[in-house]
Amino acid sequence: MVTVRLDNVVKTFGKVVAVDHVTLTINHGEFFSFLGPSGCGKTTTLRVIAGLEWCDSGRIFFDDQEVTDLPPYKRNTGMVFQNYALWPHMTVFDNIAYGLKIRKLPKDEIRRRVKEVLELVKLSGMENRYPTQLSGGQQQRVALARALVVEPRVLLLDEPLSNLDAKLRIEMREEIKRIQKKLGITAIYVTHDQEEAMVISDRIAVLNQGKVMQVGTPQELYRRPRNLFVATFLGRYTIFRGKVSEVDPSRVVTVKAGSLIVKGMPPAPDIKVREGDEVVIIIRPHSFKLIPPAKPHNVIEGIIDWVSYIGPYFEIRVKASGVDFLLNVDPETPVRIGERIKAYVSVEETMVFPISATKDMAYMQELK
Repeated sequence: MVTVRLDNVVKTFGKVVAVDHVTLTINHGEFFSFLGPSGCGKTTTLRVIAGLEWCDSGRIFFDDQEVTDLPPYKRNTGMVFQNYALWPHMTVFDNIAYGLKIRKLPKDEIRRRVKEVLELVKLSGMENRYPTQLSGGQQQRVALARALVVEPRVLLLDEPLSNLDAKLRIEMREEIKRIQKKLGITAIYVTHDQEEAMVISDRIAVLNQGKVMQVGTPQELYRRPRNLFVATFLGRYTIFRGKVSEVDPSRVVTVKAGSLIVKGMPPAPDIKVREGDEVVIIIRPHSFKLIPPAKPHNVIEGIIDWVSYIGPYFEIRVKASGVDFLLNVDPETPVRIGERIKAYVSVEETMVFPISATKDMAYMQELK
């Protein structure tokens, strides 16, 4: 197992800063994900770690060994690509064994290792097939086996499930997690899929425009986002602007948004809000209840103007005081467009973010 450390890493392509002074540590045996929208720099960061791209400045360490200037083959990483990158003219065995043959390992050792890794990815008996004779999921397992057979120090996966259908994606992400934990290998995973990152990761780095916006466990990022981008990138939400009319000693903030008055809290202690500040309120759909909670709470009452059956719940939109609220309600609850509904959300689950910079104002315009 290896600890991977990035120290102030920068990578540019012309005037585009793809990796912008990234500093973070990925722990021994951790399943760590880079998550963000297209073009945020997550794949470039992974390629810099692999040695497939050279960073312009900064340093990269595997444990205490600096690998910044080492070529990929000396870093001993295993890479799984988005498009599998299998040789179509080679059998499954030869695809997996390719890296071992390059290393000039004895034939008996190659056979032993390939057999073991085929068992690990549940492809025993398929070593003589060609990639075109395999399903998408089986091809992805071959790509994973090829990366693992060289016994890499770090496993790198660049959106490996994006070409699979929804059901197979779920199966494969569970399989990848199982294999990673069984081997105890440090794994770094790139995805733009929030649910995938939340399910599979021990910790996640959310990236935007080359910068790390926040690093944390899935629960920390979802329940305690530290900025507006993270709060709106992860999951569904209701969002609206208002002005702070009061901040009490317990950090409960009273916000006036038109005719609507709500109370909320900044999700992190270092997020400061003062009376008179322009702020954004964000509420998750699952935070709303149709029965008043025992905790201090806000009440919204409005008209249902949209209903969608998701399966485990109805997702409904309620117009109240000029704001569109998104709610999840029990599928047994009768809800119809045009009906009036009253819902409750606790103060502690009503997140308040100050609009403290021009970039926040611009981002709010993008969200509209």
